[in-house]
Amino acid sequence: MNSLLSEKPAILGGVPAFPEGPPEWPFPDLAINQVLQQAQQTGDWGRYHGPCSGQLQNKLADLHQAEQAILCSSGTAAVELALRGLGIGPGDEVILAAYDFEGNFKNIATVGATPVLVDVAADNFNLDLDLLEQAITESTKGILVSHLHGGLVSMQRLTSIAKQYEIPVIEDACQVPGARIEDQIAGSWGEIGILSFGGSKLLTAGRGGAVLTRSPQIAQRIRLYSHRGNEAYPLTELQAGLLLPQLEMLETRNQIRQKHVDTLLTQLGNDSGLIAFKNQQLSSQTVSTPGYYKLGFLYQPAAFSGLSRDLFCQSMRAEGIAVYPGFRALHAIHSRRRYRKTGELNVATECDHNLIVLHHPVLLTSEANMATIAAAVFRIAEFAEEILNSADSGQA
Repeated sequence: MNSLLSEKPAILGGVPAFPEGPPEWPFPDLAINQVLQQAQQTGDWGRYHGPCSGQLQNKLADLHQAEQAILCSSGTAAVELALRGLGIGPGDEVILAAYDFEGNFKNIATVGATPVLVDVAADNFNLDLDLLEQAITESTKGILVSHLHGGLVSMQRLTSIAKQYEIPVIEDACQVPGARIEDQIAGSWGEIGILSFGGSKLLTAGRGGAVLTRSPQIAQRIRLYSHRGNEAYPLTELQAGLLLPQLEMLETRNQIRQKHVDTLLTQLGNDSGLIAFKNQQLSSQTVSTPGYYKLGFLYQPAAFSGLSRDLFCQSMRAEGIAVYPGFRALHAIHSRRRYRKTGELNVATECDHNLIVLHHPVLLTSEANMATIAAAVFRIAEFAEEILNSADSGQA
C-alpha cells in the first residue's frame, strides 16, 4: 500500500506527493536545442520565409492526407480561417457541443453566424451524435466538432450524417494531434481539420496553428482572406523549426501517454469518485487511440464527503499534481440571445459543475507516478471531512 494513504494530505500540512511540483512543459530537449542553434547560425530565425515552414507544411499535409496545410498564428485563428474558408457568415448556423473551448463559440460569432449548441454524450462528454440531427436546419452551414479530454467523437457516424445533409465538417484536433479515430488520423475526417501549437499543447511552439484541407477552393478562400500584402496570421520560421522534431516524437509520446493513462485508470479502479471518459460510440470494428492534452474525469463530490470540485482541485495541486476544473459550458457563460440550443443540455451542465482535468506532462513520466497520483486521490478522499472543516475555519 502506498505510504501516502497513512499520511495527511499536503493541504492539511502533510508532505506533498510530488514535492517538486508538476513537471514543466515543454521538456528540455536536445533536438530543440539543435534547431535553435542552427537557426541562430543561419539567420533563419529572423527571416520571413525559410526551409522549415515548407517542411512542416508538407509533413502535416502528408500525415493528415490533406492537399493543403496552411500554417497560422494559433488554433483559434485556424478555426476562424476555416469558417471563412467555408464562406460561413451572417444568417448561417454552425453546430457545436455545448461543452467546448469558448474560442470556438466566439469564432462562430465573429464571422456573424449563430452557434447552435448540442448536448454532450454521458459516456465521454463530447458531442452527442444521437442529438445531432435534431439541431440541423436549412440555415446549418457547418458542424464544428472537438475531441476533448480523452474523449473521441465517432467521425464515421458524424461524417455520414453530415454528407446526408450536405453540411461541411470542421474537425478540431487541437487537443489530440496524432490520435486515431476509427482507423484514421484525427483532423483528417472533415472538409477542414484544425491543429494548435499553443504553449501548453502536445505540439508546442508557444503559439501557432494549422488549417488542413483537401479542397483547393477552401484553401484559396483562406489565402485570399489572410494574405494582405503579407500574411496576417503568420507562423514564424523559428516556430516551424521547433515543431519539426516534436512531430517526429509525437507517435511515441502518444503511446507512452496511453500506457500511463491505462495504468492510472487501473490504479483508480471503479470506486475512486472520478468517472473516466469512455468512447462507447466508436465503431468496434476499427482501432481508435485518443490523445491526452487534458485527461478528463467527472468528479463525484459525494465520494469525497461533499468536498467541492474547486477544493478537490486545490487539494490535488497542493500535492504537486496539475488538476483543474474543465471548461465552462458555453450556455452557462453566454447570453441566451447569442446562440440557439437543442434540448436542455443537462450533461453539459453537469460538466460545467463537476468536470476536472489532469494536465498532460506527468503522463510522460513513469508508471510509478501514476500509482502516486491515485494514492493522492485516495488520501484526499480519506481526509475529505477534515479538509472541509479546515476550509470552513479558513485554514485550508
